[in-house]
Amino acid sequence: MATATHPTLDDAQTLLAAATGLLERAIEAGKRLTDNGKQIDDHQVATERIAYAATEAVAAHEALVSAESIRAEGRSTPALEMTAVGAVGQLVSGLLGRLSESAEELGIGDAAVEASFPAEIRTLLRRANGEALCREIGSLIIATRGLNDYPLDEMHEQVREQVRDFAANEIMPHAEHIHRGDELVPEEFITNMAELGFFGLSVPEEYGGVEMGNLAMILTTEELSRASLAAAGSLITRPEILTKALMGGGTEEQKSHWLPKLASGETMVGISVTEPDIGSNVAGAKCRADRATVDGVEGWKINGPKAWCTFAGRADVLALLARTDPDLSKGAKGLSLFIVPKESFSGHDFECVQPGGGKLSGKADATPGYRGMHSFTLQFEDYFVPAENLVGGEAGEGRGFQLQMAGFAAGRLQTGGRACGLGQAAVEETAKYVVDRDQFGQPISEFQLTQFTLGRMQMKLAGARAITYAAARAFDEDERAAAPLAAQAKLLACDVAVEITQQGQLMHGGWGYAEEYPISRYVVDATVLPIFEGVKPILELKVIGRAVLAG
Repeated sequence: MATATHPTLDDAQTLLAAATGLLERAIEAGKRLTDNGKQIDDHQVATERIAYAATEAVAAHEALVSAESIRAEGRSTPALEMTAVGAVGQLVSGLLGRLSESAEELGIGDAAVEASFPAEIRTLLRRANGEALCREIGSLIIATRGLNDYPLDEMHEQVREQVRDFAANEIMPHAEHIHRGDELVPEEFITNMAELGFFGLSVPEEYGGVEMGNLAMILTTEELSRASLAAAGSLITRPEILTKALMGGGTEEQKSHWLPKLASGETMVGISVTEPDIGSNVAGAKCRADRATVDGVEGWKINGPKAWCTFAGRADVLALLARTDPDLSKGAKGLSLFIVPKESFSGHDFECVQPGGGKLSGKADATPGYRGMHSFTLQFEDYFVPAENLVGGEAGEGRGFQLQMAGFAAGRLQTGGRACGLGQAAVEETAKYVVDRDQFGQPISEFQLTQFTLGRMQMKLAGARAITYAAARAFDEDERAAAPLAAQAKLLACDVAVEITQQGQLMHGGWGYAEEYPISRYVVDATVLPIFEGVKPILELKVIGRAVLAG
């Protein structure tokens, strides 16, 4: 393959400027169409396209800013800059296609598209997505077997290396067995992760945590997910969600009692929010919590079903969103968040019976992937919870939805990290396979299409990683303000994980469909990512679309 002159970071800046100009026109048109976001549901398709295009623009911006910053520090490499340019090219192409298809509905017409992307810009965009650049990046990925050596500062580099070594030595050897046997996460995983402080990354030091910031948390999640999404990558998400809720609205007594237990791994958490008949409409939750006194202790009795409560069997407590105001017209304002203690169980079904007769039963739902933690459907029958376990105390009554959504924002950020880790695993596994696999008398790594495809996979992953790391840093500044960015990171990174795991599977040929190769596990695990922590259409319409069009 002849050496080619590729587009530069300056060229990528030109492409981003063109994309930004078109996006701004589309957003203004979208605001007029939806009355500043008030009528999104009357224009859902146009809103979805704007929301996704806005996400692609942010990711392109972050990929470019990151590459320029690393170059300014003198740590850049040709491979890093080429990949950043390619990431921008991929993202801008997606944005252009999405908004071009919506030009008529938005009322901006072809003229707006042509004005932002005249012939010379379209030519530059083709070069940024062209064969020469993709194949060269792909060749580099093959040579390094997909190694993730993205430059970090010294502290974060140490975090990544520590977790990477732990994942390689402790998690990877067991990942396939756990997946195929639908086994529960081994207790030694939890014990060893607790000793390394993985559960206390966002818990303040005064409550027993290590408080290293959200980027360290994302790097930890990413490397654990690279080893196994279900057996390691998701373990720190559930305590993270409850931690955020406690920090946002828990009483001092609750924080002093629960946060050290969460940080140490002593208390494992299940998140119990959605219900069999409400899905993403969390504000419509019907599971009830009614005031009661049992053996002289004031508290609440819980009644009703919950669904998709991951790790509910093994968990020591459930973070439960329940309706404390029976008036359904109150919607979200009638919900409260409880910390519900329970016994820990290792099987696929369980039953907790209290001395006073209250009962909590659960049954794991069989799933094609994301095995290891098990997701349960639950049924509460007069299950008693002390009043002191209402998050926020009396002042927390009716604030459960608000506290839970703050926790979900953290969960979405972590899911972006999980998606990057799974995507990284797919790139590495595919890069190794194409070198070892001979066809037609040569390794398939030497074929042009193999190089091109791996290059595209790496470009897409670079964009997902850029927006996810940016969201982590923004969370450290202002979690509330960064919530839409976390949703964008989750949206893009999860789609990327699905796409590149499936592409990696195809490059394995028939063996990609065999459980003998981990790529098949990556594929089924990736499919859950756009669903949990906010299903894709809800993020696009109710979170990102609303933020973009109401801004």
